[in-house]
Amino acid sequence: MKTAKPFLRLSRDHWSNLATSRRLALSDDALAPLRTLGDPVDLDQVRQVYLPLTELINLYIASAAALSQQSNAYLGLAESPTPFVIGIAGSVAVGKSTVARLLRQLLSTGNQDLPARQVDLITTDGFLYPNATLEKRGLMDKKGFPESYDQAGLLRFVMDVKSGLTARSPLYSHMTYDIVPGGQILVERPDILIIEGLNVLQPARRRSGGAMGPVISDFFDFSVYVDAPDTAVKQWFLERFEHLRQTAFADPASYFRQFVSLSPAEALAQANHYWDDINGPNLERNIKPTRERATVVIGKTAQHDVGWIRVRRV
Repeated sequence: MKTAKPFLRLSRDHWSNLATSRRLALSDDALAPLRTLGDPVDLDQVRQVYLPLTELINLYIASAAALSQQSNAYLGLAESPTPFVIGIAGSVAVGKSTVARLLRQLLSTGNQDLPARQVDLITTDGFLYPNATLEKRGLMDKKGFPESYDQAGLLRFVMDVKSGLTARSPLYSHMTYDIVPGGQILVERPDILIIEGLNVLQPARRRSGGAMGPVISDFFDFSVYVDAPDTAVKQWFLERFEHLRQTAFADPASYFRQFVSLSPAEALAQANHYWDDINGPNLERNIKPTRERATVVIGKTAQHDVGWIRVRRV
């Protein structure tokens, strides 16, 4: 009896040959601001990994548009297509922000076959509860866990997007480590919306009455999980913490200003605490279990390179 294998695992070599006919319209200067701290992605990796991923997404977009047209014809309607929504999930420090930014750039750029598209990108950080609320609920040490988010607000946002309405996301500041009072990001019927976040692939949880409500991933048309060995992700996190301590944390407005005066040993102990007691457990309990729900899983090596890709069977 064959073992069920809902994913196709493809080698880097196989994957890199899939988009050889398309020119990469991205320069090294344009790539630089798309990289997140500690992610050394270069043009070769973009060409070999993210260009084929973009082409696969384009196939899904074309298929969704055709289905929308056929459905309208059958139902006797003239509804406009709603934005194509892509979810990007993965651990803190794994590089999912780089993936999201690259996809935004590549999908928005027109070519001989496709027009330029409006592609918006939001992160779920904007739907974290304000720090005052997290403090009141005893959740500051679980910031990033599913319960630290305004899940109902995030769901309303995605439903508004898929309903063709103007949607509003709260604004989050990594400098103050908190929601910006009154800050908003407007999403007004883009062609594509990319939603990046730790827990965007969370399944529905049974309510007290036994019902299973919708979750944001129910409204995704495509999703990507960025994977890497736990030991590597922890090391990237520690390296990023130390780099930020020497740079951005020194800003007087930074929430993390308190860590600048620590000795290297004290700073390392603090970073290990954040990983071992918060980010690591969140990855193990909440994030990694959602990996199999993605359309595509990108497998990174300890060197931040991509070694393999898994694609859900269609």
